[in-house]
Amino acid sequence: MLRTQFEEELLNLHNQFYEMGMMVSSAVHKSVRSYIDHDKKIAQEVIDHDIEINDMEVRLEKKSFEMIALQQPVTTDLRTIITIMKASSDLERMGDHAVSVAKSTIRLKGLPRILEVEKEINEMSNYVKKMVDNVLIAYVKTDEKDARMIAKMDERVNDYFQKIYDMTTNKMEKDSDTIISGTDYLHVAGYLERVGDYVTNICEWIVYLATGKITELNSNRNETF
Repeated sequence: MLRTQFEEELLNLHNQFYEMGMMVSSAVHKSVRSYIDHDKKIAQEVIDHDIEINDMEVRLEKKSFEMIALQQPVTTDLRTIITIMKASSDLERMGDHAVSVAKSTIRLKGLPRILEVEKEINEMSNYVKKMVDNVLIAYVKTDEKDARMIAKMDERVNDYFQKIYDMTTNKMEKDSDTIISGTDYLHVAGYLERVGDYVTNICEWIVYLATGKITELNSNRNETF
């Protein structure tokens, strides 16, 4: 394979990864919007479009293995391909969590709502979407500094989850009619919390791409090796 052809294929991988990331960002936002608004049509759209995200992840992985086998890239090129392959897997899982939120919307049947909790979930969703969008930009720029800052944003996501957990369980204890909807709130907040974790994973891959070192972010160990 000629070097120019390899560079073109690498650029295509970049572009496809970014496109996949934008699709996932949209899915996360739409899924929570559908949940808050009880909009089953939008929820179904998220579920239906997930196959596109899954297909793109498969294509990226297949092309990555193919380029490694045929070109046997080294140093930066190899790190780029590995980063795309690993980070696209994280994106696919984020899409799965968006689907889980959408399925919660489909299940809703006029249950008692806890509006103050829904407000927090909406804010949490907007914050998580901001993380997803920012990490895609950091990837495009191979910006290690931004990646580390975005990873630290996950602490606030955890705070959102804890606040929603406390508010919801307190309400469920006082009003048994909210137990079913409250349980769903906890699930949705949990899905969003996991999306934040996957964003952190992508941040770690950006640091790897920039430095060649695998670094665990948001950990008490914070080891680099």
